[in-house]
Amino acid sequence: MAKSKDLEPRVTALEDKVDELSKQVRTSQHDAAAARVLAGGADRDVAEIRTEIRDFRKATTASFNAMREDMTDFRRDVEVRFGQVDQGFAEMRGKLDATAAGQQQIVTLLDTLIAHEKDKPDTGSADSSKFD
Repeated sequence: MAKSKDLEPRVTALEDKVDELSKQVRTSQHDAAAARVLAGGADRDVAEIRTEIRDFRKATTASFNAMREDMTDFRRDVEVRFGQVDQGFAEMRGKLDATAAGQQQIVTLLDTLIAHEKDKPDTGSADSSKFD
């Protein structure tokens, strides 16, 4: 009988231990299920972020390409306008050169006229005093 008295507390202890282990298994199963749900959510989040990054990259690339085209157009317009300014300066330079040449002709004519008047003898007329 000593064995039967010794057996009952051992069986009770084993039953308690099995109950405890069963609770731990159920808790682990719940934790595993929750972890699977969280992992699935994380996978969806990662997929969404990848899509958003891909869309952002496409939008950024499109924006840079549009800006590059705008800068190319702007540079082309500036070059055309600088060409127009250069042409305007060349036209003005031509006009100023023509004006200077005309003024030089006037100076030459005046020098010739003055020299011609100095070579004339003084007759005492009123016309000779015009250039003194």
